[in-house]
Amino acid sequence: MAATGTRIEFRNVSKVFKTKDREVTAVDDVTLTVEPGEILGVIGYSGAGKSTLVRLINGLDMPTSGQLLLDGTDVVGMPERELREIRRNVGMIFQQFNLFSSRTAAGNIEYPLKLAGVGKEERKRRVAELLDFVGLSERGENYPEQLSGGQKQRVGIARALATNPSLLLADEATSALDPETTLEVLGVLRRVNEELGITIVVITHEMDVIRSIADKVAVMENGRVVEYGSVYDVFANPQTAVAQRFAATSLRNTPDEVERRELLATPGRLFTVDLTADSGFFGAAEAARARGVVVEPVHAGITTLQERSFGKMTVRLNGDDAAINDFLSTLQRTTEIEEITR
Repeated sequence: MAATGTRIEFRNVSKVFKTKDREVTAVDDVTLTVEPGEILGVIGYSGAGKSTLVRLINGLDMPTSGQLLLDGTDVVGMPERELREIRRNVGMIFQQFNLFSSRTAAGNIEYPLKLAGVGKEERKRRVAELLDFVGLSERGENYPEQLSGGQKQRVGIARALATNPSLLLADEATSALDPETTLEVLGVLRRVNEELGITIVVITHEMDVIRSIADKVAVMENGRVVEYGSVYDVFANPQTAVAQRFAATSLRNTPDEVERRELLATPGRLFTVDLTADSGFFGAAEAARARGVVVEPVHAGITTLQERSFGKMTVRLNGDDAAINDFLSTLQRTTEIEEITR
């Protein structure tokens, strides 16, 4: 099942949809590169332009301007006949599975092989290989209605792999699944990436999906990529409001409004401090305690992304104002601090 990953390069790509009354810019001047074998997570709220970005990659929509290169070949303006050849290297995984209800699991996986003109014996061998790969060897003769949501999506993954693509596009592929099943499906996609080297682009509005699987993340808003980089760099230090909202929703490392009101009811000054390997919080706290400052942790959340940990801690400070201010001044040299007030 050897495969190799596709390199994707967007160069100032825009997509404008024109109607009788107006123009809508669905993708706005996007520039980014996905290296072969990477998993890119594209995250954003509804209407951010995520699905249009996928349709540009597989040639179902064509950019209005810019260049879109797959393994160095610009697909913008490419004739449909040539685009069909490109699409054979691209597998699609869908939110609602898109399985044929009249075909068994094996029949659904076999379908793209028939379209590609693969012989019967080779089709049979390939289907068996793929059913084994996604852990459904005993389910080949079951119809979709006899399968759970997670099993259906694993059939969808196997079907997407049937023709040995070098690129997989997953458009909200886990949003119809419960959290436990989502983790199972993401585990299969991770195996696809690690064992076959296939490039994967995952479109999602779920931060937990990004945390679980992606190497890089592109945060989209109003058609633009507003942040792009490693998952750790983007979500340990989000620069835009939309990335901050995603990080706060998933990481849950700061008090919510109810918790803030309760914390403010008790005497003391409240601060939320970033915790990273370089924050210097614990050393500064020890020095402050030596001067009589009471440093009381009241809320915290730590997470690990890409083998590095980070988080936030909310502390209540009581004691001499000068000592507290010295403590805060020391911290501000190395980390971010936010005071919580009424």
